[in-house]
Amino acid sequence: MDGLRPGIRLTTLPGMALPERKEVEEELLDPTAVHQAYRRERLRRRAREQRARDRQLAGLRFWFAVMLVIGTSIFLAVVIWHEIHRLFGL
Repeated sequence: MDGLRPGIRLTTLPGMALPERKEVEEELLDPTAVHQAYRRERLRRRAREQRARDRQLAGLRFWFAVMLVIGTSIFLAVVIWHEIHRLFGL
């Protein structure tokens, strides 16, 4: 039993068969299916490109907001420091 405890047997399940493939008949295809598939792919490509553009704009908006917050805090720090010097003469 190759190092296994006595009384334990390994079991294996038989393999499963693949499902039967269905044949596509030409009569069942819609005559406008090719045009619709092209149209669907164009719409998907446009949507993908729009998402990429939106993602880029979101990144720009994020960095703009970060720079705005940093600039505002630096401005406030300078104003407060100036007021402290003016009030207490340091």
